[in-house]
Amino acid sequence: MRPADGCLDKTIIDPAVAVLLALGGGYVAWQKLADGGLPEGIASGNGRIEAVEIDISTKAPGRIAEILVNEGDFIAAGQVLARMDTTQLEAQRRQAEAQLQRARIGIDTATSLVVQREAERAAALAIIAQRQAQLDAAASKLERSEQLAQRGNVSRQVLDDDRAATQGAQAALEAARAQLAASEAAIGAAKAQVIDAGASVDAAQAAIESISADIDDSTLVSPRDGRVQYRVAQSGEVLSAGGRILNLVDLSDVYMTFFLPTGEAGRIAIGTEVRLVLDAAPQYVIPARVTFVADVAQFTPKTVETAEERQKLMFRIKAHIDKELLQKHIRQVKTGLPGMAYLRVDPQVAWPAELDRNLVQ
Repeated sequence: MRPADGCLDKTIIDPAVAVLLALGGGYVAWQKLADGGLPEGIASGNGRIEAVEIDISTKAPGRIAEILVNEGDFIAAGQVLARMDTTQLEAQRRQAEAQLQRARIGIDTATSLVVQREAERAAALAIIAQRQAQLDAAASKLERSEQLAQRGNVSRQVLDDDRAATQGAQAALEAARAQLAASEAAIGAAKAQVIDAGASVDAAQAAIESISADIDDSTLVSPRDGRVQYRVAQSGEVLSAGGRILNLVDLSDVYMTFFLPTGEAGRIAIGTEVRLVLDAAPQYVIPARVTFVADVAQFTPKTVETAEERQKLMFRIKAHIDKELLQKHIRQVKTGLPGMAYLRVDPQVAWPAELDRNLVQ
């Protein structure tokens, strides 16, 4: 049965038409607000949705081996995005590992030399003891010969021989002491070689760690959840240090930047509730809160003399969208979209009906 003329059976309305009607109603409500239909105590400013941008760049110069994501891809923190060619770094690490092995062998060699020098010192001490004993014996014999020579019981030749033997023993003792001093100096030098070899080991290990860190940094990972906005470079390109490969947007840190005149900006507090309406989806109202109010005017007229002129000063405001809300609608988050921000300058004023329904949750 057909409905009577002038009547429309709601049960047979095309779903697409219903969507269009909803969009049209939202647009009409938004247009009413945009045309100045705001009650006293509600301020507005036009702005654009923005998000924190992150450049994924190289730490060291090199060639891009591969890029694993494309523009528009959603990525997670810690996800591998690109890899740099590490052939040269791998060769440098192998060289550093060889130097480490050589330094460790140097420690063993120097330690063995210390043991050898200490053995030489022990031998020198033994020789000193021996030479001291010989000197004592020669001195005793000389003393007896001198006593006997006074009584004429020993020849002059024997006395001279004993004196020569004593002097020779004294010289031998001094030579042994000199040998001991040389041995102790050699021990000091050998221990210095051990320290030097140990320092070489430390230097080689530090070089390996540094090269390994560069190799790890050649695997570029995402620092946060987000979306790839641009591919700045392509696989195979050679970049300098700090060369950009990708540009990401952090979809957990999204906000709208807009401007308010002096009279309204001065009454805005951090945390003030904001309602955002985007041109692309005027039927939805997005809740946000003020997180930043500039302390300097964004632009200033040439002369500021009257109260009317001072009202032309515009201050930049930022309103962040709640992170949990963003996470729920992460696939729909877009940056660069223009829209309007509405604020309650007076917290006692109720939100207009157009801004208090269809809240995104």
